[in-house]
Amino acid sequence: MIDFNEKTAYNDLNYDQLKTTCQSCTGCVLSETRTQVVVGSGPVPCNFMIIGEGPGEQEDLNGVPFIGRAGQLLTKILESAGIQRDTEVYITNTVKCRPPENRTPLSAEIAACKPYLIRQIQLVQPRVLVLLGAPSLKTILEEMTPISKVRGQWYKAQVDYMSEPLYIMSMFHPSFLLRHASREKGSPKWLTWEDIREVKTALDFCAI
Repeated sequence: MIDFNEKTAYNDLNYDQLKTTCQSCTGCVLSETRTQVVVGSGPVPCNFMIIGEGPGEQEDLNGVPFIGRAGQLLTKILESAGIQRDTEVYITNTVKCRPPENRTPLSAEIAACKPYLIRQIQLVQPRVLVLLGAPSLKTILEEMTPISKVRGQWYKAQVDYMSEPLYIMSMFHPSFLLRHASREKGSPKWLTWEDIREVKTALDFCAI
């Protein structure tokens, strides 16, 4: 698991300063092909944070994460549990620039963005963190077990910004769900709807 309390080069930056720094980043080859840097969206601070893989075409064009087909499905998943995307969740990705042809981010690209991501988490100060897809799982939990084996399980981490542990869960990425449309019991979509209800219960508990 990454060190959520790590002191990065951006430790003294507030959110707006971090966002400005990200937008001019040339730390990896993705900066050469991007249209926009997709830093994140949502309230800061926020009890609930989601980390996905990387921006796609629509995200690259608009500078906002999860607004393509996968993002529209994510919004529906959140709404099914009574979670309002615009006001109750902060969303970002492991890398802030679109990988060409939407390929999986390379380890060097993830490593270049990791200090930004750590500082984002410190500034957003989530109580519940959801990781969408294998790259996010591997980046944050440094977990090599397939996501199908660990999704829906709670992990805990100690963080400096609160006395309670940060609760972390991995879920299937919405783009994976688009390729597996079945809603039968035990299917990826069925499991995801079960997982998001668990997340909502945790969020409600945090609000007490």
